[in-house]
Amino acid sequence: MSSGSTRLRVASINTNGVRAAYRKGMGAWLDARGVDILAIQEVRASTEDLEGLLGPEWSILHDAATAKGRAGVALASRSKASIHRVSIGDEEFDSAGRWLEADYEVNGQIVTVVSAYVHSGEADTPKQVEKYKFLDGMTARLPELAAHSELAVVVGDLNVGHKTLDIKNWKGNVKRAGFLPKERAYFDRFFGEAGSVVEGVDGSTGAGLGWVDLGRRFAGEVDGPYTWWSQRGHAFDTDTGWRLDYQMATPALAERAVSYEVDRAASHAERWSDHTPVVVDYQI
Repeated sequence: MSSGSTRLRVASINTNGVRAAYRKGMGAWLDARGVDILAIQEVRASTEDLEGLLGPEWSILHDAATAKGRAGVALASRSKASIHRVSIGDEEFDSAGRWLEADYEVNGQIVTVVSAYVHSGEADTPKQVEKYKFLDGMTARLPELAAHSELAVVVGDLNVGHKTLDIKNWKGNVKRAGFLPKERAYFDRFFGEAGSVVEGVDGSTGAGLGWVDLGRRFAGEVDGPYTWWSQRGHAFDTDTGWRLDYQMATPALAERAVSYEVDRAASHAERWSDHTPVVVDYQI
């Protein structure tokens, strides 16, 4: 790494409603964390709300959902984005509030960051059909993103546990949205060797896209680290979680990742969302 490199800290969090998260302590976390680019999912608030909560030192891009009070993705940064884009998939597909791309100039180079919020889905319902449409849109967009910028990262709540390591009680969830074999096969292809033929966990085949799952690269082949826990029962206390929140990078940007952290709260009472932030430092 050259001595002239710049640290870029990218954090992602599904806030489960940013106003509620701020009431519970998100602001204190953000003030102390030294974040350069913050990706938020499930904003569920107006742009004015976001600006008021984060303050004038942040440059904010926000794509709200079509239905008020639902979804919504945002990117907040210390410096302004040079351009941003919000569409994914077919023109008739409503992806509002779920996909927001922006280009940032960092140390003379363009870094592309995407805040993504994949549908939660529900097996054997129209909600699952919408989820697959979105994953198809991602499949088409990821190679375009990589061609646009060799330093690109998609971050956010992708609502799929890729492997059995990503869910504490995976055996009981193989027929549940978030761990269906067909969903997981998309991620087999996302993270498969670029250009190779990848056989998915569901038996399907497709081209590997070559993106890098930084959570798994840094943690190794271990359970978790989980990023979401049900609010019911004692899931958080027993660490009965799911790893649903990702930072997935192009190979060139992945090589510049120097740390990966999951900011799990010290106790259930100190949580301000049912998800936890995923924070990665890059040297650009």
